[in-house]
Amino acid sequence: MERKLIAIDLDGTTLNADAQISAKTKAVLTQAREAGHIVSIVTGRPNRISANFYDELHLDGPMINFNGSLGHIPHAQWPHEYQYTFNKEVAFDLLAHREELGINMIAAEGKNLFLAVRDQPVEVGFFPSVLQSNQILNQKTLTENPTSLTVAVDRSHQEHLLSYLKHNFSDEVDAAPWGGPNSVVELGVKGVQKATGVEALAHHYHVERKNIVAFGDEHNDTAMIDYAGWGVAMQNATTAIKGLAQDVTELDNDHDGLADYLQDYLKLAE
Repeated sequence: MERKLIAIDLDGTTLNADAQISAKTKAVLTQAREAGHIVSIVTGRPNRISANFYDELHLDGPMINFNGSLGHIPHAQWPHEYQYTFNKEVAFDLLAHREELGINMIAAEGKNLFLAVRDQPVEVGFFPSVLQSNQILNQKTLTENPTSLTVAVDRSHQEHLLSYLKHNFSDEVDAAPWGGPNSVVELGVKGVQKATGVEALAHHYHVERKNIVAFGDEHNDTAMIDYAGWGVAMQNATTAIKGLAQDVTELDNDHDGLADYLQDYLKLAE
């Protein structure tokens, strides 16, 4: 079998509902690498809360964060590292209009950037429950352009926020609501998606597109699943992702669906 580049999403795919990697998933991904294939994390998560999974899987190549906007090797220098950013004025505008837009929290992030402002308690698992004084987002502290803005908004205001962003910043950013229970809208650089990162990985490893296998479950995996030579939707994936993918795992992310599929697809020993 030709060497495959295996691009794995984290939440809802590699991770179970408890945000953990099962022993079987770890073992199968290790087997895949020992068989000569490449395993790369391609996630919407920031690097600050995905490097632990990278380390747990003992990976040593590039990781893609922020839905394709950051490509880097954790704990190391990579000459091909990249980071896409957009104008910090977008953040300042949302800060100025957050009351009328129903915004409860804004977080500005990048590889070495985390600043946030919270007008009322927001339970969003990716963010600290208590902000340190040096983590407060305002016009003085945000001195660099962000890679991502994450905006928690009242559910009743979400469509208004999306309309506002489309009207004012459609040339600069793409805005996408999260799936799941949280009313959150994520902003990234216009036109940059997970496929951007997968393409960078393919060039780095000299892997043809036909040998890219991508696993995902949510809307932010769309471009990656579409770009890959073989796109695989998780059993727990959205209907749209299942319709786009070449195949669907028999099992969901709580029952080692990724590992079960790869074991069979790559003909790895059980």
